[in-house]
Amino acid sequence: VQLQASGGGLVQAGGSLRLSCVVSGRTFENFAVSWLRQTPGKERESCAAISWNSGKTYYVSSVKGRFTISRDIDNMTAHLQMDSLKLEDTAIYYCAAGMLGSWPDYWGQGTLVTVSS
Repeated sequence: VQLQASGGGLVQAGGSLRLSCVVSGRTFENFAVSWLRQTPGKERESCAAISWNSGKTYYVSSVKGRFTISRDIDNMTAHLQMDSLKLEDTAIYYCAAGMLGSWPDYWGQGTLVTVSS
């Protein structure tokens, strides 16, 4: 499985940004795509995940209600719509995949999201 992330950039607080992740290769039972983020000095944090087959979504409490993860099976792409962005959302965002509920085995490159005041 290979992942290619895109869509990061600079946005003002309160604004929106959409990240995309193209998935290539063979998916499998209980396959899930996640978005994780990391800031300097902190551990990588899972923001959101989606079950590829069922579409069921999972969010960390800090982004719930503001971020929306989705997937387009036909185009093998996962998206992370980020609304009402806050300064603390500034991070490198990673698209990752693996077994639902487990730490991802496959990683894309990070994309930087910077939220300014």
